Amino acid sequence: MGKVYDWFEERLEIQAIADDITSKYVPPHVNIFYCLGGITLTCFLVQVATGFAMTFYYRPTVIEAFSSVQYIMTEVNFGWLIRSVHRWSASMMVLMMILHIFRVYLTGGFKKPRELTWVTGVILAVLTVSFGVTGYSLPWDQIGYWAVKIVTGVPEAIPVIGSPVVELLRGSVSVGQSTLTRFYSLHTFVLPLLTAIFMLMHFLMIRKQGISGPL
Repeated sequence: MGKVYDWFEERLEIQAIADDITSKYVPPHVNIFYCLGGITLTCFLVQVATGFAMTFYYRPTVIEAFSSVQYIMTEVNFGWLIRSVHRWSASMMVLMMILHIFRVYLTGGFKKPRELTWVTGVILAVLTVSFGVTGYSLPWDQIGYWAVKIVTGVPEAIPVIGSPVVELLRGSVSVGQSTLTRFYSLHTFVLPLLTAIFMLMHFLMIRKQGISGPL
């Protein structure tokens, strides 16, 4: 094992990377409230794991979506637990994100030179809310259907471009299979990918600039 490690160490300088990660200075004013962002990340990872597990059984069609969710809850081993954890961690993620935003704002973490860190954080907040909107529709029950119909109908009030935007969101004039397919694709591929990219940017900026000082 020593020779294998030495081979990788010679090429990748693993020890230098490990030392940089483990020896980063943490300001003395940091307390438990500075962990809210990390808790949000943990919730996101739980969402990815449990959501991936459910994709093996969920069927994104208007005919089978609801019955496939029922199947997950009643027939799949620990399916009820996986879906429940997915829902609980979703609520926890939103709550932790809101508290994290308040903490950053109240401690002035958005000020120079951390403006871009704040911008990526706001984008992540929008993506988090988008997760909630798209995920809410996937069971395709009465609540999910009417929630999608209301949310996608909001842009219709915009002059000139309102109707085209609504049709783009729904995939057609009315809510149906195209809408569910769009929301499923957004929820399981587009939004997770964008979230991962902006989280990486967010953490790299924090890593580079360090934690903001007290007021």
